[in-house]
Amino acid sequence: MRIFGAGTRDNFEYRELTTFWTVPNLITVLRFLLVPLFVWQTLTMHYGWATLTLAILGSSDWIDGFAARRLDQISTVGKWLDPVADRVALIVIATTFVATGIAPAWLVFSIVIPDAVLIINAWVLFHGNPNLPVSNLGKFRTALLLVGTPLLLLGNTNWGRGTILGDIATWALALACVLHVIAAVQYFLLARRKAKALRSGTEWSG
Repeated sequence: MRIFGAGTRDNFEYRELTTFWTVPNLITVLRFLLVPLFVWQTLTMHYGWATLTLAILGSSDWIDGFAARRLDQISTVGKWLDPVADRVALIVIATTFVATGIAPAWLVFSIVIPDAVLIINAWVLFHGNPNLPVSNLGKFRTALLLVGTPLLLLGNTNWGRGTILGDIATWALALACVLHVIAAVQYFLLARRKAKALRSGTEWSG
């Protein structure tokens, strides 16, 4: 079974829908709605419930991709909505962790600064979304972040405090942040190569 690209049908020609109303997009919207719930749960120190919310957030990222491929519901909206949901969720989660003292400041800086550079770069070169493919490195980074953050919360509960959960979470998040920076550099260079190809009239193949 594939970890990345789960639900892919071999030898199947996928269509690209233009409608917003697909199962994957509705799951992505649910992810947006869970973010403020997570913030409230964390600020009120309901870490157990916040951990559950994060687990649902993380699994929804995998489920919407699976549903898009399995149900043949890949859409134009979903291609930009899903990564935006991921970015918003990760930035808000990291900021909440740092603001409440659960995580050190390097967590939010290593996520927000590379993302800000990528957004500015994309706006300068494309005046919007550069529509670049997500690399396996980027997917692995996101998976680590979505696994490490619930573990970090569990390490702050009465049940998890004093266990190795906090240490595991810290190492997972540290690795995720390193990969995030590396992936950001790759996307930055890929965006510039794509822009150069488009300016010269060369066909872009990725």
